[in-house]
Amino acid sequence: MELKKLDGTFSVCQVEDYSLADLDAAYCFIGKTEGEKSLVCRTEDVPANATRREDGWRGVRIQGVLDFSLVGVLADIAAVLASGGIPIFAVSTYDTDYIFVKRENFQKALDALQCAGYEVID
Repeated sequence: MELKKLDGTFSVCQVEDYSLADLDAAYCFIGKTEGEKSLVCRTEDVPANATRREDGWRGVRIQGVLDFSLVGVLADIAAVLASGGIPIFAVSTYDTDYIFVKRENFQKALDALQCAGYEVID
């Protein structure tokens, strides 16, 4: 399975609302519950109304479209990284999954995934 490195660094934020979020940015993941509004985006795209933020994330995307019948894809990647002591932040879209790790763990994560048989592409 191929994993594509994402360019740049990302931030995980809480926002007051999405009015200042650039929903047309290359990467913009939003999540809303009754208690919060969250946003994952490139660090340079963090909106001014972010109330909390965690910067310094790097990411990979699972290449291709993942069929909903597939089982354990994200769990396997998470297990590989967990065995290396690397915490993750995962985001899923309709087509695929994105895995984020802190910048200081990024190369270690890529090495662990390659050792586990994943192909990492630029």
